[in-house]
Amino acid sequence: MMQDAVGSKGLGASLSDNLFSELRKDILTGKLRSGDKLSEQQVCDLYGVSRTPVREAFRQLELEGLLRTIPNRGAFVVGLTARDLKDLCEMRKAFEIIAVRWAIERITKEEMEKLEEAYEFMEFYTMKEDADKMLNINMRFHELIYEAAKNRMLAHTLSDYQFYIKQTKTNSSYLDGRLGEVLEEHKKIYQAFLDHDPDAGERAVAAHLDHARKRAGLLI
Repeated sequence: MMQDAVGSKGLGASLSDNLFSELRKDILTGKLRSGDKLSEQQVCDLYGVSRTPVREAFRQLELEGLLRTIPNRGAFVVGLTARDLKDLCEMRKAFEIIAVRWAIERITKEEMEKLEEAYEFMEFYTMKEDADKMLNINMRFHELIYEAAKNRMLAHTLSDYQFYIKQTKTNSSYLDGRLGEVLEEHKKIYQAFLDHDPDAGERAVAAHLDHARKRAGLLI
């Protein structure tokens, strides 16, 4: 409570952003279910903050469509429907194709070395059959492509999509027995970078994302 009273704009923004991230994660993972009513006091008590960051977090959640305020009734969790999730996967695929094409055209030597390193780690964790580490380095592999595309808005959008989709899967069990095929899909993407072939990169990432949806049970 004293932190809010300090009056630091930076600190206040940090509190609001952190609370927004926590609430967003709790909604996406189902801890806060669609239809649940959220009061400011309830969130204050649950997360140990004052009303100022709660109001700002509510505002951000409304902008993302995860919370709906009904006059004289209060704020209610909206969450993601099956249709939302399907649309999200399709939007991510469309933007990821653009990112791969731009990244192949714009990637620097240093970025290519980082992508190579990420792919080699994927090979290593596949050999070790470590699905959790493989999932983490998989995300890093895609983030390196976003960075190499040299477009901040595109990178931000894709990072958000990846976060949303990740939160719908509580663990890496959907990768069990599938690490080899995941590696092979990334090998084709990586090869497109080596060949400097945007068309091959588009085909490889589109196929990878379609297969990833099936593995995760998100093909609705």
